[in-house]
Amino acid sequence: MPKRPDPKVEALRREGALNPRPGAVKDELFQHSEFFDPRDLVQVRYELVRRVHSDARPVAETAKRFGVSRPTYYKLSAHFEREGLTGLLPRKRGPKGGHKLRAEVIEALQGARAEDPSLDSASLVALAQQRFGVRVHPRTLERALKRQEKKRR
Repeated sequence: MPKRPDPKVEALRREGALNPRPGAVKDELFQHSEFFDPRDLVQVRYELVRRVHSDARPVAETAKRFGVSRPTYYKLSAHFEREGLTGLLPRKRGPKGGHKLRAEVIEALQGARAEDPSLDSASLVALAQQRFGVRVHPRTLERALKRQEKKRR
């Protein structure tokens, strides 16, 4: 009979809070306790920051026991100071928004289309390349212009 999946693990995975390296957590609390779960990334991060702040443990040693680098500890600590517990939630990696089609580019292309409604996406892409040095796919440009159109309404 197949083993049923652990509902806590499934919930952590669904929320993006499943620690990808629970075996790297060597802290004593996480080794011999049912409450402290090395699979729970937020709990591990909170305990890491708390251990240094409240228990005055050395950063390097504590980071090592929790399976993270010192720079990671400092980043988490700053997030916690600024945002509280939500600062310890996992964050999406990579760019957070469009970096090629800045507002000035979109405005210029909208203006060009307003002057000449016959301009198609390929012409606007060429204009963006020529005027701003931005290389963008025609479909990306169409979506960006459509988003701006929705915002105006």
